[in-house]
Amino acid sequence: MTVFSKLSRATAIAGVLMAVAIVSGCAYLPWVEKPLSEQSFTPIDPFAQNTEMGRGVNVLGYDPVWTDPAKARFQPRHFKIIHDAGFNTVRVVLQSFDHMDGSNQLDPEWLKTLDTMVKAALDDGLTVILDEHDWEMCGKDPVGCRVKLNAFWSQIAPRYKDAPNRVIFEILNEPHQALTPELWNTQLRETLAIIRATNPTRNVIIGPGQYNGLEDLPMLDVPADDQHIIVTFHYYHPLEFTHQGAQWAPPEVRNLSGVTWGSDADFALLNKEFDIVKAWSEAHHRPILLGEFGAYDKAAMEYRAKWDAAVARAAEARGFSWGYWQFDPDFCVYDFNKEAWVEPILHALIPPKDETTPQS
Repeated sequence: MTVFSKLSRATAIAGVLMAVAIVSGCAYLPWVEKPLSEQSFTPIDPFAQNTEMGRGVNVLGYDPVWTDPAKARFQPRHFKIIHDAGFNTVRVVLQSFDHMDGSNQLDPEWLKTLDTMVKAALDDGLTVILDEHDWEMCGKDPVGCRVKLNAFWSQIAPRYKDAPNRVIFEILNEPHQALTPELWNTQLRETLAIIRATNPTRNVIIGPGQYNGLEDLPMLDVPADDQHIIVTFHYYHPLEFTHQGAQWAPPEVRNLSGVTWGSDADFALLNKEFDIVKAWSEAHHRPILLGEFGAYDKAAMEYRAKWDAAVARAAEARGFSWGYWQFDPDFCVYDFNKEAWVEPILHALIPPKDETTPQS
């Protein structure tokens, strides 16, 4: 018996109906006095939006701004720096569960910070992905995750229902472990129904189970009749290269050093795996976002840049949009201490004068 099947069908349905009732009540009208943007929401084809998303970067996930704005490293002015460097999109990494009260209501100050960041990014011409990123808790406790995830979107979806279409929702980052692919298929449909109550045609990003790995794309089950979905996957292959020296990695990886990348076999594997994603995309008629990729900073810069460039070009060659992990820290493409780009990584991602890097 699965975790969800332990809950009665009636209880599950009642939970969804209650969430829909909450969002239908329009508890938040944040743009009445100060509009988020002069643009109102208009539907956009997900393939067209995916093309517009182009090149992106993950931001704000571990910044002090969420708990103490006075200590923030990332400032709204950085969105212009990101845009001017050639990026089109920011994936705003939101770890919201710690900012909920006992009734799972989001902290008003946290919401105010989010509003400020979203508006600043839009003003600087960027597409904004709101990524609910409490993947660790959800991987350990699917039942508790269900309550908090649905509560999050019951508040955020109506809050941004009038935002321009350049605001995109991503239901949950990297479902895994106890939140199995089967449970995730149930959860994503339930949460998507909550979003659709107030955002029937906004594009929503959904990825497969097992850390959004491409291997689990065949198990992903999104509603066939919902054509406003962009499918995402994350890519860190081979882990022995991208996570060498990372203390959170498995022991056989965290103790590695000096691992290189860039042989003919390395390029061949990259292209083979991206062809698998492309074939899935064509078979299911879904656009693809490569939502995360990057190499930890314990790898030599020469090989990090080579890998980053190869992955970015491989994604672009297949029509995938992409989001580099991350602005800062560790995998970083921007150095806050110097207030400057890490140029080898930036130029690998966005070649000067938009020149492409030849592949082996």
